[in-house]
Amino acid sequence: MTSPESSIRADQPPRPPSWRERVRIVIFEHDTPGGKLFDVVLIAAILTSVAVVMLDSVRAIRLAFGPLLRALEWGFTVLFTLEYTFRLLSARNARRYARSFFGVVDLLAILPTYISLFFESGRYFAVVRVLRVLRVFRVLKLVEYVGEAAELTSALRRASRKIILFILTVLTIVVVVGALLYLVEGPAAGFTSIPRGMYWAIVTLTTVGYGDIAPQTPLGQALAALVMILGYGIIAVPTGIVTVELADASRDRKIVCPACQATGHTRDATYCRRCGAPLSK
Repeated sequence: MTSPESSIRADQPPRPPSWRERVRIVIFEHDTPGGKLFDVVLIAAILTSVAVVMLDSVRAIRLAFGPLLRALEWGFTVLFTLEYTFRLLSARNARRYARSFFGVVDLLAILPTYISLFFESGRYFAVVRVLRVLRVFRVLKLVEYVGEAAELTSALRRASRKIILFILTVLTIVVVVGALLYLVEGPAAGFTSIPRGMYWAIVTLTTVGYGDIAPQTPLGQALAALVMILGYGIIAVPTGIVTVELADASRDRKIVCPACQATGHTRDATYCRRCGAPLSK
């Protein structure tokens, strides 16, 4: 037997969502019409605000439209400040959002304009707002690209030790060559110190070749030729390391569990990481 009170409660319509829940759906949910519209408008505002900051750095444009650009910049800053406030108020876990990647970026997007009240050039750091357009991956349903990015990150992580060893080797070569050029050429050719020689070695080893300083003696030119040839060989090393790791990561991703279709298994895996079924390789 159900009591009259329980039947009355059962007949009552569900409570409408609170304003905080409605705001959360619009701001954080990307599958609703309101959420999609909000994200598209937000991305347009972000790109426009970044364009305003970039135009403000051009002296001729700043002299002609400085007040207008500053007004637009403050308008976008107030808008993004309100948006960040509503994100904090409507998030299910405000602390977790504030510490997340997008939470930190959202905060950094509004700080430069306020910092410019004390340091005029600080407002140009507002270009960090361009990082906020990374939300376009969710808005445009490009989640598969997130998977590709994770695969690249995994490959770089696997190759990190080899890359660090490679960089240390290059730095050793730079120090030795910089010291040799300082001893061989000396201040007369522009090699006024070992750090100056190291700068030349880095520029030459990377095949940039600014030409602001150059060896003048036959021995120095012979060393320069050796460094140039070495530079071409060195460029291929990190490329090969990352390519091998990417190929391995791609093979790992292709190992599919026949039971649950899970991917991402390592090459030496025998059973599925999700359901435990034997893997067919």
